[in-house]
Amino acid sequence: MVFDLIVPLVLFYGLRGAGVGVYLALLAGALVSGVTAVVVVVTQHQLDAVAIFVLTTMLLSVGLSLLTGSTRFLLAKEGWLTAVTGVWFLGTLVARRPLAFHFSRPLLEGRLGWPTDWDAIWGRAPRFRRMWRISTALWGAGTLLDSTVRVVMAYTLPVDLVPALSSAMYAVTSAVLVGVTNIYYRAAGAYTPDSALYRADTSQADTVQPTAGVRGQDGRAAASSPWSAVHRPPHRSSQPGGPNRQ
Repeated sequence: MVFDLIVPLVLFYGLRGAGVGVYLALLAGALVSGVTAVVVVVTQHQLDAVAIFVLTTMLLSVGLSLLTGSTRFLLAKEGWLTAVTGVWFLGTLVARRPLAFHFSRPLLEGRLGWPTDWDAIWGRAPRFRRMWRISTALWGAGTLLDSTVRVVMAYTLPVDLVPALSSAMYAVTSAVLVGVTNIYYRAAGAYTPDSALYRADTSQADTVQPTAGVRGQDGRAAASSPWSAVHRPPHRSSQPGGPNRQ
């Protein structure tokens, strides 16, 4: 992540200092980022959700850089890609597991006070599942807001200023979203081992099913409450005059 931010930025300003045009300097940075993404995926020898996400955004970045000849559009490219990221986050809210879960799991599972075996917790704990969907919604909304600011900057500010501000925004937006979501995780009980966040939903198991009543002589169900035994009328003899008649 740091490499993808610093190297294209240094390359851009280095080429600009050497007299290279804005468009070619931006294109060089985009190509470096794309090659880096491919190398990372190949060396990991696996294509999980995070790798697919990173590779897709980087390839889109290179594709947009090659297809357009507008310097302003190329500067706004990061904003459009950030918008894609936000839509991707929000789109996974209806998926089996949201994007924030996939991003956080390699970093947090079994570390920093987080439990192990997230698969088992996901299967049994509805609060745990809801926490990750809310976190994903926060990241989606935050990245969409970030993308809007980037596009506005690209079309209004001096071209040589935009790459530096864009890189700074990555750090600021990431810090804000990480801070907000971690406050939410703590409030939800993520750092408390015996938190209700990790417990199974017992609402169904705790529901008391009504006990079938005993049928009376008239065919209607008798009351199953213990009060029925206390207030049951005394038994009367069927013989005329009752059992005590002399």
